[in-house]
Amino acid sequence: MTIILTNDDGIDAPGIRALQQAINGEGVIVAPKEHQSGCGHQVNTKKPIHVQCRSDREYAVASTPADCTRIALSIFPDTKYVISGINAGGNLGVDSYISGTVAAVREAVIHGIPGIAISHYMKKPLAIDWEIAIQLTVTVLHKLQFQPLPPGTFWNVNLPHLEPGAPHPELVFCKPSNSPLPINYRVEGDKYYYQGDYSKRDRTPGTDVDICFSGNIAITQLRV
Repeated sequence: MTIILTNDDGIDAPGIRALQQAINGEGVIVAPKEHQSGCGHQVNTKKPIHVQCRSDREYAVASTPADCTRIALSIFPDTKYVISGINAGGNLGVDSYISGTVAAVREAVIHGIPGIAISHYMKKPLAIDWEIAIQLTVTVLHKLQFQPLPPGTFWNVNLPHLEPGAPHPELVFCKPSNSPLPINYRVEGDKYYYQGDYSKRDRTPGTDVDICFSGNIAITQLRV
């Protein structure tokens, strides 16, 4: 059984290495050569895609996360699962439409392969403690392996950013928020600089945004 690991932060990002550790070094990494955050479900069908085979368990793809999944399934037709992450930043609620991390798993589900997208909310200017992220991911994966996953659906997981002394987070199955992200631009001449504050987005009680911002692990089941 082949497990594909991918992301949208790039093959050399610390998050995908943390994910690899969380599954005891198993899985084959097929990830973007460079950072592709926020690219959504973009795919490339107009030009050749360069694939660098670093080893028989690691491939750097010069394209998007969705393309990484497509190429992974063509190289490894025995793929049984796709796990994407650990993304450095939340992918909550409507973020799933923007996220390359989520798109990689959605592409797998389109082809009948189940998967999990895992992201880590960031409280700026704090840095992610990847050792804690690994521990939380191990807990999540252990829990989800016993949860039924209907065809055409996948798990979207968001880890909280825990401050020192914070209580151990609970795993909460919840609904995704459907509230929009903050829209705020700084205008300089004919240039618009986005400066919406992610931490100030709507926190409807019980949604994944509220659960994650409250210090718990938000797990939503999304459908293609």
